[in-house]
Amino acid sequence: MIEFNDIAKSFASGAIETEVLKGVSFKVGKGEFIAIMAPSGTGKTTLLNILGCLMKASRGSYLFEEQDIETLNDDQLSEIRNKKIGFVFQTFNLLEKTSALDNVLLPLVYSDIYPPDAQKKAVQLLAAVGLNERIHYKPGELSGGQQQRVAIARALINDPAVILADEPTGNLDNASAEEIMGIFKSLHNQGRTIVLVTHDLGVARQAGRVIFLKDGKVDKEETLK
Repeated sequence: MIEFNDIAKSFASGAIETEVLKGVSFKVGKGEFIAIMAPSGTGKTTLLNILGCLMKASRGSYLFEEQDIETLNDDQLSEIRNKKIGFVFQTFNLLEKTSALDNVLLPLVYSDIYPPDAQKKAVQLLAAVGLNERIHYKPGELSGGQQQRVAIARALINDPAVILADEPTGNLDNASAEEIMGIFKSLHNQGRTIVLVTHDLGVARQAGRVIFLKDGKVDKEETLK
């Protein structure tokens, strides 16, 4: 489903250019649950942004469902982000004055056709993550763990090919983090493809495979299941 071949990414600041990713290569098969593990500040989020079609690599090729991402224009990339990829962020990225239900529905606003059963599906997704009694609550009325559940339901509303999660337990207490990881494992058991980025080894090892980054490259891989 995903194939990174010698992906590099540099950022320029004046005359100084810093290479963050230095030739990363790996593959993700359909239905896999992998974690990308590295210390903070070592390019994990940059890698995830390239995976999520939010930025392009400076070098290398990225194939998503056999399509060369580097050849696509902004409109084509936007369509992939909206229809093929579900995002879950460390900071939840919910609209504060909007209910859980409307936050889940938000990605559909950008769809070509608004599904007639959208609200029913959003309610079902919120129920699936244990929030069936809080669908009309706003983010400020929910705990951190509950807000992340809303974010996961939102990521699923378009039935994406892959879920990308950036430090999804980073702002949560241990109990809430375990609950969120339980949801990800349940989604994986349903056949979902999940790529999770983390600096927490305990979280990483709950995936089926861990890719360790070091100095902008893949250092090693660890298969767990």
